[in-house]
Amino acid sequence: MIAGLRLSVSLLTIVPVRAADAGRTAARQAMLLAPATGLIVGAAAAVPLLLGPAGLDPLPRAVLAVAAMALVTRALHLDGLADLADGLGSARPPAEALAIMKRSDIGPFGVVTLLLALLLQAAALASTPDAAAAVMIAAVGGRLALPWACRTGVPSARPGGLGALVAGTISTRAALATTVPVLLAAALTGAVTELGSVRAVLAVSAALLVAHLMLRHAVRRLGGVTGDVLGALVELAATAALLVLSAA
Repeated sequence: MIAGLRLSVSLLTIVPVRAADAGRTAARQAMLLAPATGLIVGAAAAVPLLLGPAGLDPLPRAVLAVAAMALVTRALHLDGLADLADGLGSARPPAEALAIMKRSDIGPFGVVTLLLALLLQAAALASTPDAAAAVMIAAVGGRLALPWACRTGVPSARPGGLGALVAGTISTRAALATTVPVLLAAALTGAVTELGSVRAVLAVSAALLVAHLMLRHAVRRLGGVTGDVLGALVELAATAALLVLSAA
């Protein structure tokens, strides 16, 4: 479990944790513990929200929080979102779409998708009644998409890479066992803040729903998951959670 947590932190954040070589067992544990790693990302984003310059309006604080999340994750998930958008937007056959996703450049679909995602995240975060709590819920809930994307029956789109390492490693029961404490933590966080427990639970549920729908589409179009697909699911799920948390 410790090895899995170290690998999860190493893979998903810039925190300098030394992890052992990733085998499928450690990678499985890393994906199961991805929501816990979200606490690091959420805490980084909460800093400018709670400790930013006095008098700074909510929107600039939210932009700084979104920037902090990008920084602490090396923009890894944002890169995956852009690559997936370019691949799917190309409307090419799976092999060609995957080749587009591996390129180092970014196309118009990727640029537009990134801009929309970042704008939605910042705008939603700026309008939540408790931004610091909201960003924690979204960061954890967004990474809850990873265990579900790596569950048994979800194939890898490529023979190598992160997708091949983690695809099909997690049972539905294990994914559920990870989901329950996240939902309970979200409900508790909502109950002690202005967000409310029902809204917090709905936010995590929306994150999982959006991730599930995109996962189904990606598997249908690409033949399975890749590291880019996993990163994109995190960003989309977190964005969905923030939107629900910002709803009046």
